[in-house]
Amino acid sequence: QLQLVESGGGLVQPGESLRLSCAASGLSLDANSIAWLRQVPGKDREGVACISASGGQRNYSESVKGRFTVSRDNTKNTIYLQMNNLKPEDTGVYFCAAERNWRLCPVFRYDYLGQGTQVTVSS
Repeated sequence: QLQLVESGGGLVQPGESLRLSCAASGLSLDANSIAWLRQVPGKDREGVACISASGGQRNYSESVKGRFTVSRDNTKNTIYLQMNNLKPEDTGVYFCAAERNWRLCPVFRYDYLGQGTQVTVSS
């Protein structure tokens, strides 16, 4: 059973950066693609980034393209989301998720979902 734990969220000002981490346990992370999702109260959960199991495929939503970078360190069983030039509209709870036995992007089903980490961008 794959378990995912996010960390690295916090309160930052517009234009600043954060790096989120998604640590996996239970299964080797290199067998799955991983999606980063964002949840804002009152809105549907949005996929913001995805990285394939090999790391060769990386997808981003239009709202974060050019500012966010997803990467993986399979030796540490961890996925990262580097978020630069943060904007107030990036505020939300960020989750990492995986689909069982799925190695590509996008991720269609969230069989494994972390508890989320809060990101707040405000001046």
